[in-house]
Amino acid sequence: MNAPEAPRGCPVAHHGAELTRLYGPEAATDPAGIYERLRKEHGTVAPVLLEGEVPAWLVIGYRDARRVLDNPRQFTRDARVWRDRTDGRVDENSPLIPMLGWRPDCVSQDGEPHRRLRAAVTDALQAAAGRGIRRHATHYANKQIDAFAHTGRADLVHDYAEYLPMLVISRLLGLPEAEGRDLVESCAQVLGGSENALVHDARIQEILGELVVRKRSEPGSDLATALLEHRAGLDEDEVVSHLRLVLITAHTTTSNLLARVLQLVLTDTSRLSGLISGRLNVSEVVEEVMWDSPPLAVLPGRFAASDLELGGHRVQEGDLLVLGLAAGNRDPEIRPDAGVSVQGNQAHLAFSSGPHECPGQNIGQSLIEIAVDVLLHRLPGLRLAVEPEELSSTASTWESRLDALPVEFGG
Repeated sequence: MNAPEAPRGCPVAHHGAELTRLYGPEAATDPAGIYERLRKEHGTVAPVLLEGEVPAWLVIGYRDARRVLDNPRQFTRDARVWRDRTDGRVDENSPLIPMLGWRPDCVSQDGEPHRRLRAAVTDALQAAAGRGIRRHATHYANKQIDAFAHTGRADLVHDYAEYLPMLVISRLLGLPEAEGRDLVESCAQVLGGSENALVHDARIQEILGELVVRKRSEPGSDLATALLEHRAGLDEDEVVSHLRLVLITAHTTTSNLLARVLQLVLTDTSRLSGLISGRLNVSEVVEEVMWDSPPLAVLPGRFAASDLELGGHRVQEGDLLVLGLAAGNRDPEIRPDAGVSVQGNQAHLAFSSGPHECPGQNIGQSLIEIAVDVLLHRLPGLRLAVEPEELSSTASTWESRLDALPVEFGG
């Protein structure tokens, strides 16, 4: 986990050689352990290295995370000020570019440009959701279950959680079902930071570019058409960039969240029986997972707009900051006893905060509620096929995903 000394002039050079990587073998298997070690060594803000030995500040304190997220004048989303990239220290083929690079979308901008684009996305999502998100979720949930219902066994990660959100989101965007299924792997490669991330990102943009061309001549009741026709007057690049944003973030975060919700339900018989009987609401379980296992563990990225102090560290203008949402949610300053119930408390960081707070969170939660409800009522006797401690996860810089969730049912 130790790295060579950071290049002279980078934001964490003065911390010496003992910089922790947020990628690699240890990060893949014990990200929570890394966050806690960093908290002990550095406090609420820690110097780290991302893929390609790229330096960044990891914000792991809840209050510092809120300060960063809520103050775009101090911490901008505009990656064009990212000093390490402008100085040539970030390879143009870096797998970080799809996650951190500037694009003509609302998450890459602040101020009036952000408000203009954000309004278009919010309006388009509301219109698309109003045309049957729950109906689409019910249809595709049943369709996925139909494929394994007769077998008595399934892996609810690979057979259900990975594909259901993409099928619903593809329908909202205006993509054919087959293309949506094909894009599951590409989205995973982009968020996972694989060496092929740029290739998969280009593939996503090519497919969405073709969709936009089709929708100009054949408009429909979908997100692509809504963005094209919005009064904000988005150009083609802006439309494609926002479709990409929705596709990648909505699919990966919703699929991960759904898997974690199912894991929590199936490893606790009281929650399972409560949901089946109606004594417990799915939204309460979702809320708990949002605190303890947010679907995006680390949020990219903010850039210091000027020299400032954060968490007792001197942050320089142009420095990259990434937000530890999972670590911030477990900050002992706000949760001294992480075992205490958080029911009814929605102050978690899972949806981000401030001007860039997730605009599609209600869509994702509705999809998950339907997905869990349909599954539990379609598969009587649903239970884990392994011991809870046998379940494993694999993390990337940005997320920790459940590897598999084998179940049995019936009988």
